[in-house]
Amino acid sequence: MAEVKLAAQVRTDFGKGAARRARRADLVPAVIYGHGAEPQHVAIHNHALMMALKTPNALIRLDFDGKSELVIPKAVQREAIRQFLVHVDFLAVKKGEKVSVEVPIHVEGDLAPGQHVLEHVLNALPIEAEATHIPESVTVSVEGLEAGASVQAKDIALPSGSALAVEDDAVVLQVVAAQAEAPAEEAAEGEGEGAEA
Repeated sequence: MAEVKLAAQVRTDFGKGAARRARRADLVPAVIYGHGAEPQHVAIHNHALMMALKTPNALIRLDFDGKSELVIPKAVQREAIRQFLVHVDFLAVKKGEKVSVEVPIHVEGDLAPGQHVLEHVLNALPIEAEATHIPESVTVSVEGLEAGASVQAKDIALPSGSALAVEDDAVVLQVVAAQAEAPAEEAAEGEGEGAEA
């Protein structure tokens, strides 16, 4: 995964008022945690950070106060309706260090013919990977699977250097038979008969 470089500035004001002022200045308040160091409070330009976070588990190099810190996003808060960034928690990482992350699951292939529905038991796969080599996603083929079939975590091919951070037999995807619904007309007729009795 490519490194994204972003400029940040150190924050010295804290609290809701300071956070609102930062957002009015088109900055996103953020905190960097990790390696037993004191949390570092920074602010990052909104648009640049939003673009960087389009990639899950983005590897970001933050430059601030004459130093550089390699980080990955751990918690991203967005405003509920307009989805703009409110606050971001980052985890400081080092090359060669292993981190636990969740990677999106990309599904490919077609289920067996018939009325089948693919259920995502997990929307993302928990893995442990080197901080500078986190995969953007994992791919799972569901080609030809029928109702009752499932894909377990151990069935998913992981990139080298990555390991599961969930039980091997954890169900990730399962195929279920579509539920047949009674036609609306029949249901209405049944109600009418019960009313006459």
